Amino acid sequence: MSADQISDLAVFADILAAGSLSAAARATGSSPAAMSRRLAALEARLGVRLVVRNSRSFRPTDEGRRFHEHCLRILAEIRDAEAEVARNAQAPRGTLRVSAPLGLGRRRIAPLIGRFAATYPDISVHLTLSDAGSDVIDDELDVALRVGLPDSLSVVGRKLLSTRRIVCAAPAYLARRGRPETPEDLAGHDCIRLVRGQMLMDRWAFRDGNEVREVRVEGRLSSTSGEVVREWALNGMGLALKAVWDIEHDLAAGRLVECLSDHWCDTINLYAIFASRRHLPPRLRAFLDFIRTDVGTHQEAES
Repeated sequence: MSADQISDLAVFADILAAGSLSAAARATGSSPAAMSRRLAALEARLGVRLVVRNSRSFRPTDEGRRFHEHCLRILAEIRDAEAEVARNAQAPRGTLRVSAPLGLGRRRIAPLIGRFAATYPDISVHLTLSDAGSDVIDDELDVALRVGLPDSLSVVGRKLLSTRRIVCAAPAYLARRGRPETPEDLAGHDCIRLVRGQMLMDRWAFRDGNEVREVRVEGRLSSTSGEVVREWALNGMGLALKAVWDIEHDLAAGRLVECLSDHWCDTINLYAIFASRRHLPPRLRAFLDFIRTDVGTHQEAES
């Protein structure tokens, strides 16, 4: 296919997208007369009428609609081929904006980004730590590492990690208040609750075989920060529901103790969330590939 033929496909796609010759001319910086000549020449070359156009109507014929579908497919394949070549030729560089939950970000993501920066010296990384749940588009991020998938259809998610959530407490708290043996025992305990948005997370889910049930918990302390919840638990101020990846070192050191292990809680997933676009910037593609490999390697080493 020659360059002129590709240009004709693009012009026809522009005309139908604009809805008229004059609108297409304005959108492309041309003139209605020039657009009309290009369309007429294309129809003459193909030997078929593509558009019905008069003072009251401007619409594609059946042949025009089918031709338009082929035009869009061919133009998309050309763009894909060009982007693929450009991506392979371009070394990852620029600034990468990343967000992550506060506790997990400080303990696991920040060291990971340090390793990434050492591997890609031409990429600068800005890391934001927040338990508020950053929005990739509104916060102008390249990627948000967050628990769970957002509802928006304008972003996509790639699963990175899974972990259990467990009920835990400091030995001092258990010595003072006793250890719960069943989820129902939580009614007699101070439970430290997390707040997400405007929602108080006061219903904790437990599995018993194939069944899942929720238990409502109460307590005097709540916070929007998972890190604060952890600190309060470490200080013996109550029971907390925490992801294992947030407290694995505290469990190993005996600073926190798992409770209700026979009634294990739910599993949560960490996702990389990024804008839904087919051609990712090389710096983001490099980061996603790196974090998937790095997280898997370190998870195996720790297990």
